[in-house]
Amino acid sequence: MIPLRDNIPSRITPFVNYAIIALCTISFVLQSMASDGKIAERFGMIPLRVQLMKADAEAVIERPAIAVTPVGPRRVIERHKLETSAVPPALTMVTCMFLHGGLMHFLGNMWFLYIFGDNVEDRLGHIGYAMVYLGTGILAGLAHYLTNSDSVIPTIGASGAIAGVMGAYAWFYPHARVQAVIPLVIIFQILIVPAPVFLGIWFVFQTVSGLSASADGMGGVAWWAHVGGFVAGAAVAVILGRTHFDQGRVEERRF
Repeated sequence: MIPLRDNIPSRITPFVNYAIIALCTISFVLQSMASDGKIAERFGMIPLRVQLMKADAEAVIERPAIAVTPVGPRRVIERHKLETSAVPPALTMVTCMFLHGGLMHFLGNMWFLYIFGDNVEDRLGHIGYAMVYLGTGILAGLAHYLTNSDSVIPTIGASGAIAGVMGAYAWFYPHARVQAVIPLVIIFQILIVPAPVFLGIWFVFQTVSGLSASADGMGGVAWWAHVGGFVAGAAVAVILGRTHFDQGRVEERRF
């Protein structure tokens, strides 16, 4: 399901949410201009380097490639030495949040952040929202690190932090409703779904995918970062909801 909008109005202009989207956009443009992938290697979070706490710790990644041979093309395993981290490994827990692996990865993340982020910022204020985004993003990175501490694959994407925003949204707005579209090949079905159902389905999908990836040893998507970010976001919302950061409940509007 792809969210189109929710029924929670914003009382403030979500400046922090817009700033995060702008920073991610600038970073994505710079990544696209440097198509050799070195930005992801230098600013992405590589669990092995975090474990060793060495920016220049040698890391070699193996990936499938196509080699041309006298008998024709064949699949081979290519060994590639990763670039040295441009910042201390611990800091890549933050820098990796503003990088993305492709256009659809970027657009999907920014759309989810646009739909759900403004309401969390409205509830917690600019400072509180910034704390939630960065804090849950780091905790999501830690969740991925704990489940893949020996990995040399650069981890990038705002998904963990956005999962934290979604977890906070689920706690703050249990009665919200989301208008979502379900693409069925060439047919698009639009539904009105309770926010807890929409977010619950998303969370279950991430958890099942994480368990499946762990069972078969296949990587590629930081599923546990999504799960950890969502749980952290809900937990942080519970804590901040009892402080002066909470701006109070917002009345739902009708679609």
